[in-house]
Amino acid sequence: MSLKSKSRRQQWLMLSPAILGLSLIVILPFFLSIWFSFTDQRLVPRPIPTQVVGFRNYERILTDDEFWQAVGNTVLFAVLVVPFQLAISLGAAMILNSKLRLRAALRTVAILPLLLPMTVIVAIWAVLYRIPNGPFNAVFQLFAGSGNYVDWLGSSSTAMVAIVVLSAWATFPYQMLIYLAGLQDIAEELYEAARIDGATRWQQFWNVTWPGLRNVNIFLLIITTIGALKLFTQIAILTRGGPNGSTTTIIYYLFKEGYQTQKVGFASAVAVMFFLAVTAIALLQRKIFKNEEET
Repeated sequence: MSLKSKSRRQQWLMLSPAILGLSLIVILPFFLSIWFSFTDQRLVPRPIPTQVVGFRNYERILTDDEFWQAVGNTVLFAVLVVPFQLAISLGAAMILNSKLRLRAALRTVAILPLLLPMTVIVAIWAVLYRIPNGPFNAVFQLFAGSGNYVDWLGSSSTAMVAIVVLSAWATFPYQMLIYLAGLQDIAEELYEAARIDGATRWQQFWNVTWPGLRNVNIFLLIITTIGALKLFTQIAILTRGGPNGSTTTIIYYLFKEGYQTQKVGFASAVAVMFFLAVTAIALLQRKIFKNEEET
């Protein structure tokens, strides 16, 4: 056996546990979902055997008003949370990248949300949103008067906004750390040259910082959008899709159909459609930015 063949064999041996795990956890369930999506499979076995129903599940999805409401809510959440989250992440990164005293301590504090499980964060924010005397309503009453309050999670007009604010705060440190790494890769000489030319801080940001973060922005836009489309935990704990379905997302809709009503075949069809949609969005974003870079 040649040295090259031996080296390749060792590489495959080292990769085999990861490949096996990936196949069992991701690839196999995905293909099972495709198969189940063409059947009337139930979560709990029935005396009646599972039957192939063709595209009936997909037809039902496309004619279900609740599904389209979930699609609209998911898109709305992504449109609201992605720019908001990236903006506060970039702002925090720029502050922590400046020459501040106790900069290391501030960086430690800024990443604390990453150390908490999402369920814990949601429980904390549930207290903040509590009615009628939660901390947010206490602040609201300072301006609106005692006895007034906002049902942050119980009103269709505020529930999604409340989820957006919670979600942006819970996960922005991840984007912030990536932005911070990107900022540190921008040469200081570029800022010095801009200052010599008399550029203001805004001009330095627009002509030096923003172009220097191009690849970082593309990466974060794609992963943040995908993360937003997978919203579930906050909805499952705080609103359960309400009020009046105003916070039902695709993943929560899938969960409800697959586990609460036990329609595994129907839920599998939703999962397949969701996978194809997310993949298409990611590829489209990548292609758009690639074309802009080439021009």
